[in-house]
Parts: sequence; C-alpha cells; structure tokens
Amino acid sequence: MTLLLRRVAQASVATVSALFLSLASASAKGPDSLADLSAQVSDAVVNISATQSADAGGKPHRGGDHGDVPGLPPGMGPGTPFDDLFEEFFRRRGGQGGGQGMPDMPRQRKSSSLGSGFVIDAAGIVITNNHVIDGANEVQVIFNDGQKLKAEIIGKDQKVDVAVLRVKPEKPLKAVKFGDSDKARVGDWVLAVGNPFGLGGSVTAGIVSARNRNIDSGPYDNYIQTDASINKGNSGGPLFNMDGEVIGINTAILSPSGGSVGIGFATPANTVQPVIDQLQQYGETRRGWLGVRIQNVDDAIAETLALGATRGALVAGVDDKGPSRPAGIKAGDVIVKFDGKPIKESRDLPKLVAATPVGKDVELLIVRGGKEMTKTVKLGRLEDGEKIAAKDGGVGKDKPETNAGASQSVLGLELSRLTDELRARFQIKDNVKSGLVITAVDPRTEAAEKRLQPGEILLEVNQEPVSDPAEAAKKIKALKDSGKKTALLAISNAQGDAHFIALPVE
Repeated sequence: MTLLLRRVAQASVATVSALFLSLASASAKGPDSLADLSAQVSDAVVNISATQSADAGGKPHRGGDHGDVPGLPPGMGPGTPFDDLFEEFFRRRGGQGGGQGMPDMPRQRKSSSLGSGFVIDAAGIVITNNHVIDGANEVQVIFNDGQKLKAEIIGKDQKVDVAVLRVKPEKPLKAVKFGDSDKARVGDWVLAVGNPFGLGGSVTAGIVSARNRNIDSGPYDNYIQTDASINKGNSGGPLFNMDGEVIGINTAILSPSGGSVGIGFATPANTVQPVIDQLQQYGETRRGWLGVRIQNVDDAIAETLALGATRGALVAGVDDKGPSRPAGIKAGDVIVKFDGKPIKESRDLPKLVAATPVGKDVELLIVRGGKEMTKTVKLGRLEDGEKIAAKDGGVGKDKPETNAGASQSVLGLELSRLTDELRARFQIKDNVKSGLVITAVDPRTEAAEKRLQPGEILLEVNQEPVSDPAEAAKKIKALKDSGKKTALLAISNAQGDAHFIALPVE
C-alpha cells in the first residue's frame, strides 16, 4: 500500500511538472490570440489628417509621415516607397509651377499628411505626435466608423513630439488610459495600432526589445524600442501592453528603406503624460530650468577631476541670467545628484530638471576640486531661459581678458593670443573675450583624434584660465612634473560654446 501511494504521488508530481512545462512553453510562444485585446482598444485609435495650403512652386511643410497629393491614392505621396513615381508624375505634368508648354504661374495646392492618434478622454481629447500636425491649417480626426470631426489644437510640444487635440463629438467616445511605462520589461508583449501608409485600423504585435534608447532626436530621449511593425503613418498611434493600457506613443522608425525593419521607437507614457497635462492645463509647457550647459564625463575626465568613477554631468557653461549662477554653480563642476536622484550620465539630468516644478528649491550634489559639496538652486522656467538665450546669445563666460604672448605649441596645439586678425580669420564672435586661439593641430597627436580644430579657443587648463601661450605651456609642464597623466582643457568654439576635453600630458 505504501509503495502504491508513493507511485501515485510521483505520478502526480510528474503530471504537474509536465503541465507547468507545457504552460511555460505556450507562454514563450506568446498569446494564442490578440483578437480580444484588439477589439477592446481599436475604436479608441484614430486616423489624423493634417492639411496645409501652399504654393505649388514652394516646398510645403509635411507635418506627418507622408504627404498625399490630389490625384494620387493615399500613401503614394512624398516620403513613401513610391517617391520615384511621385517625382515622375510631377515631371510629366510640368514639375512644380510649370513645365514644357505650360505657363510658369503660382498656384495653390493642398499638402496632406496622414498619421495616427488615440482618444484619452471620452469628451473628445485626442493625442498624436507634434510632427503629424505641425504647420497644418486644418486637422481632421477620422474614427473607425468613418466619422470625421474637425480638431482644435490645444497645445503641442516639439521636444517630446506630442500634440493634444480636441474634437466635439455628439456622443461619448471610446477612450483608453495610460499605463506605467516604467513597468514594461524587455521581452513583454506589446500591440501597436495605427494608420500605416493610410491603411487605417492596422494592428501589429511584437515585444519590447529595449528600453531607454537614445536616438539623438532631442534632449529627453528614452524611447521604448519594439519589433512590432511600425511604418510611416503609425506616428502618433498608441503602443499597448497586454492590459490594454497605452505605455508609449509610436514616434520613429530606424529604416533605410522607409518601411519597418523591426526597429521602432515609442515615447514612454511616463515621459509624455506630464507634458500632456501641462498642454491641457496651460496650452503650453512649463519645464524646470537649471541654466547650465552640460557634457558627458568620460574615463579620462573622471580621472582628472578625481570623481572616483565615471558619473555625473559636467558643467561646461553657466548662463549669466540663469538660476545656477546665483547659487554658485561654476563651469567645471560635476553634478552627481539632482534632488536626491543620482546622475549616472549627463543625459539623465535634463529629463529630471524638466520634470521638476518651476520655482522649486532643489539640492544639487556637485564635485569640485575632488570634493563633494551641496548647492541649492531655485529652478527657473526653461521656456523663459530659451527666450533669454535667443536674445542674449546664450551661455555667458567668466574669463579674464587676454594678455600678450608669443605663439607656442602645447600638446599638439599651436596656440596664439586672441587678436583682431585671428578673430576675423576664424570668425570668432565678440562674446568670446578671452583664451588662446588654436591656429593649428598636429594630425599625429591625440588632440587631432579628439577632433580639436583650428579656430577653437583654449579657455582653461585644469580649470585655471589661460591668457598667454607660455602660461599654458607652463601649466602643462607643472602637471607632467607632478606625475599627472592627463590635463583637462576647456575648449570653446567660435560661437562661444564651451566643452571639456582630457588630453594626455606624457
């Protein structure tokens, strides 16, 4: 009897194990069907038609993913795989503004672009990409049932590429909600719904293939990467998780052909939601502003500044009228914490600052001269800072006037004092008032490898201003004699924008 019970128990364990293996295998292959999820969310996804009137002889702005032209089917305008046919079509019709046997006269035509969007409020609030509707004179929202409603643009933001529209429906609309994009993991299944190539209501599925992608499209890049097929016309459409929540807005593709190659990018919901809230409330964005220009910290700079590890955001310049100046932040400081949050790399800082309320007193942990210290900054408003920069020419510098001195070669750089002749030769702006002009770069040195160019200006050596070539050479020699391996150079371009470069002194 005991033997029989043991065998039954063993059989039960084997059966349960087999069942779990079967379920695990099925899970690895993905869900059996996405039909229920698709049916649940599709009615909240809309097509966006943005139209702009323009002179046919000009170059009308295309706000969306492809431009449609009267007489051509949707999806066969410029920016699609049918570009060659588009060009041939207009060539045979006389090109832009006239042609063989045709008078060259200005005429008006409409340039249309198609994109995607989704409803987040049943009362009529629709979200799409800014680039879908940018520059449009008229925007229409087209629903799954064929209903077309004229849209009002409540607000838009170029930096995270989002726009908020309002329509006035006769009855409540089907709406979807945002989910927590921070919970999305690499390997999670996602569903993209949109209007690729004008084919409305298209559903594609895939997985999250990467997170926090930086594609150098703006200051707040942290895209969700997915292999769900995203094509031209999908822009502005939602990326859903398996609970039917929007975790991203499909924004960009990586493709040499213009079609999907399995690499698409969506702006995370957690990035875009605060912006949408501001656009709804104010009709504009209100981001925090620190008033500094920053750059990455590499291993050589980290060693030179005694950071202990490669971390933080190196302050390359401080705005004269920004909030960091009165707080005592200086060029050469490394910000390693913002409001208690660690800064692992420089691109972390703008996202944190932008998401922080204007006027808040924020503690910055900085490293200066190898020592940590805390500074408190009352954040300004980024939009105000941009207006100041446009008016005054940007970030200011606190540097003494140059003194006379002979030309000298230092670390593969030929250095000369700043003269009127060199200022004119290299078109150096008047706001650059100090430093040494680099007149030549030895191509055999690391200075050339770091892409230093004639016409740039050496401002500092190891965070000490230099005003004479002999003085710069003396500082480099002192570093070498003290056993230092690298020198930290502050370099400005002809426009006055500074950055730091570490060069070996050996």
